[in-house]
Amino acid sequence: MSFKVVLAYSGGLDTSVIVHWLRDQYGADVICMAGDVGQPGGLTGVGEKALATGGSAFYGEDLRKEFVEEAIFPTLRSGAVYARKYLLGTSMARPILGRRQVEVAREVGAQAVAHGCTGKGNDQVRFELTYAALAPELDVIAPWREWSIRSREDALAYARAHAIPVEVDETKLYSRDENLWHISHEGGPLEDPGYEPDADMYQWTVDPVDAPDQPEWVELGFQAGTPVSVNGESLDPLPLVEAVNEIAARHGVGRADIVEDRLVGMKSRGVYETPGGTMLYTALQELEQLTLDRRSLALKDELAVRYADMVYEGRWWTPERAAMDAAVNALLESTTGTVRLKLYKGSAQVVARTSPSSLYDQGLASFGNEAQYDHRDAQGFIRLFGLPSRVEGDRQRRSAPDSAEAEAEPAEPKLHETYSTPIG
Repeated sequence: MSFKVVLAYSGGLDTSVIVHWLRDQYGADVICMAGDVGQPGGLTGVGEKALATGGSAFYGEDLRKEFVEEAIFPTLRSGAVYARKYLLGTSMARPILGRRQVEVAREVGAQAVAHGCTGKGNDQVRFELTYAALAPELDVIAPWREWSIRSREDALAYARAHAIPVEVDETKLYSRDENLWHISHEGGPLEDPGYEPDADMYQWTVDPVDAPDQPEWVELGFQAGTPVSVNGESLDPLPLVEAVNEIAARHGVGRADIVEDRLVGMKSRGVYETPGGTMLYTALQELEQLTLDRRSLALKDELAVRYADMVYEGRWWTPERAAMDAAVNALLESTTGTVRLKLYKGSAQVVARTSPSSLYDQGLASFGNEAQYDHRDAQGFIRLFGLPSRVEGDRQRRSAPDSAEAEAEPAEPKLHETYSTPIG
């Protein structure tokens, strides 16, 4: 029986070289698997490249629907943001791709899976934690941790030496990852955190300076925290993400320049464009302000930080995520409504929000004549709320060495007073 390996294949330089290397080093029958998560061109031509570089078979998978419904929307609903600004576009895609790779490995009877991630990055962890959770019996081959190739130049030399057909742009400055949710830019001049990116680096978003001089208003609808409509039109998840990306990008919304901490310990710098995602996050958080009480909001904010770490670290297929998803579902059960945003020159500003489950009571909040709130109620509340402060203040007063009162018999703190004003 031949040794079969399913390779997470992209069609780029690294994975093209890896196909040959796996055959040469392991005598492997290499099955290439690629997933469409919204990258440019989808999977057009990728299968032909895989077979031309030595793959014995190719599995091309349209994973866009799964990516949005099973990764993007749950992460959006959790409120997860890593390093204060990163909306996790690359991180979310890897568990979806890795799951399908494992499924293909089982379908073809493979003994191992392989990926082209370097030993410096986060993606190696995300893929391998997916393998460990879903198919721990499979061997994992990570060529960048085994072979003698150490650079892009080395990989090009290997390809030429073994007549591997590759298309390489020698003028390429940046390493990019693009999917339905975002496009990232890394490497090249961005490795200097003091370097300001050139305007032509950005691929999706209009420079805010060049964005329309007139603002655009957009209304986003949510059902239990899930986006369901744009400007009153109900849309399925995939076309909804595509629609908000197009709208926000033309106003320059969603750029983020971030120095982040990789899992392996180093800091790295990346520039991200997440136009529609930025708009959806802004709107959902504002709707939550209307539908969640103070303590529930605090809990959700705590979960968001933990969820972001979980996604970034590749711990997607875990009981932890299932538990946090259940908590988010409970918290957002009543988060239904619409949010109106004003897009202008790179900003997405909330200008209105409505919900049938709103906790906002205009009668209680109003300063007008119709106010239902009895201001006298606050007196007793403040005395109870401030009780620890009064006790501590009295203790410090009694213990002060220069206080004349300190020499006198300590007075008992006034914990009870007659409440002369009727309540209610």
